[in-house]
Amino acid sequence: MPVTARLSQRFYERLGNDVANELVEWFNSVDATYRSDLRELNELNFVRFDAKLEQRVAYLDGKIGHLDGRIDHLEDRFERRFAEVKSELLKWMFLFWATNLAALVALSSR
Repeated sequence: MPVTARLSQRFYERLGNDVANELVEWFNSVDATYRSDLRELNELNFVRFDAKLEQRVAYLDGKIGHLDGRIDHLEDRFERRFAEVKSELLKWMFLFWATNLAALVALSSR
């Protein structure tokens, strides 16, 4: 929303309408120029910000992909270790029950 510069009535009385109006037009022209420059600068800064943000997002995507690979590797290791523990447990359970069964058979045959 542009702001139009206006001068007090005293300026118009001292300088005259033509000079005061020219001064007001000059102020408004300078204001419009600065606004335009500021808009361009903001657009350039936004483009740079957007490029950096996209670069950082791509970097983080790569990091996340790397972490996904490591998590998959850890899951595989966990599953293998879990299977090993499960087979060891089954072996010991079988040995325990076989020993108990042998003891029961021995006691019942007496």
